[in-house]
Amino acid sequence: MVGDRLRDVEEELADEGFCLNSCAGPRRAVRSMHFDPEQNALRDILRQIDLAQNFAQGQDRDAFSADIMPVYAVTRCLEIISEASRRLSKGLKARHPGIAWREMAGAGNVYRHDYQDVAPPRVWDTVQFALPPLRAAIEQELGQ
Repeated sequence: MVGDRLRDVEEELADEGFCLNSCAGPRRAVRSMHFDPEQNALRDILRQIDLAQNFAQGQDRDAFSADIMPVYAVTRCLEIISEASRRLSKGLKARHPGIAWREMAGAGNVYRHDYQDVAPPRVWDTVQFALPPLRAAIEQELGQ
């Protein structure tokens, strides 16, 4: 089941211009560099939202919490979202006051340093309740 989801994600990556490049290591996606760091961060956040929602798809809170593979995968997506959010300008963040930017950036510290405090039900809640409004803000900024 997770293997099928991973193949689907790899196909989506290929469709969006990502390539699986052997010089980047096995099964590691790379892409061409864009010149605007904020736009890069926005695209990275949107991609990680897609991945996190895909990994959690079709599971309720209890099933997700009991399955360590999607918990780990989604936690990694949230860690990347946290880091990318730190690269966004104050002006962009001010345009979206409903997004918990400070908490988002701080969550990365928990994922990296206080990993024992990561609770799978909270990870699932984040996917279900925090990522949809974040997606809307990111898509608005990207003009989608």
